[in-house]
Amino acid sequence: MWSEPLQIYVGTVGALLLGALLLHVVLRVVGPDGGLARAVARAPLVDVLVFFFTGAPQVVGPILGGWAGLGAAVGGQVSAMLLWIVGHELWHLSTTRGRPRIFRTISRNVGGWRNHVGVWWTTLAVPAFWIIRAAEVFIYPVLTFTARLPRQRHGDWVNLSRQKFEGLVGYDLIWCLYCDWMTGVWALGSEMLRNVESFWCPIRFGDAAKCANCVVDFPDIDGGWVDADGTMDDVTAVLNAKYGDGFHGWFGHPARLTVSAKPATDTKREDTPGPPPAETE
Repeated sequence: MWSEPLQIYVGTVGALLLGALLLHVVLRVVGPDGGLARAVARAPLVDVLVFFFTGAPQVVGPILGGWAGLGAAVGGQVSAMLLWIVGHELWHLSTTRGRPRIFRTISRNVGGWRNHVGVWWTTLAVPAFWIIRAAEVFIYPVLTFTARLPRQRHGDWVNLSRQKFEGLVGYDLIWCLYCDWMTGVWALGSEMLRNVESFWCPIRFGDAAKCANCVVDFPDIDGGWVDADGTMDDVTAVLNAKYGDGFHGWFGHPARLTVSAKPATDTKREDTPGPPPAETE
């Protein structure tokens, strides 16, 4: 009779590899540009997909086996990913042999062990990104109802598309998809926080270095926030000027440049997308 942790480990490896295999088969059948393929690559379905591979084992493992179950589940995740990487690279060996690879280039630049330790170390941030994602799904929407902050189309931010980039195989592909997901999650959270900050606290920080560091993510610092030595009269004047039109997005929001704001009673006005994609030739 296998011990409980071993059963959890084997079950995790089997479930994840089977899930990956089914995903490959389905996407091959429907094609990379089919409706189903596009749907599973965007929120909300991509949340289910990513959670299956990254979060579910770390939830089920402890439920079934406590701390030992958590360790077995994480070990199963690592093993399943390594097995998938080997299999995927062998499957594409004829098309990738001798071609440039991201991990080989970085390993030459910083050293192989440094590259591998560094990139694996970033997986410790996965739970933090899931907390951020949960806040985006369950907390921010309440603010769109109470404070009438702009709604966001999550799929415009949280999606996966790097799998379509030619030459990404195995090790390179799995890490680029990880970055693809977490960058979208972070960017969406930043957009939501821009709305929150400019709506409730449009006052520049008293620390000049902090203003300089944060202005990239919060352009309103230099685009309308009141100076740190200003007055509450200045703050209320800014609030009235910026939000009197009924649109409660941050001051530099693209919708302010492209759409005429409607009265606050018009809830449809809140459903605004993120910044438009860059134009291409």
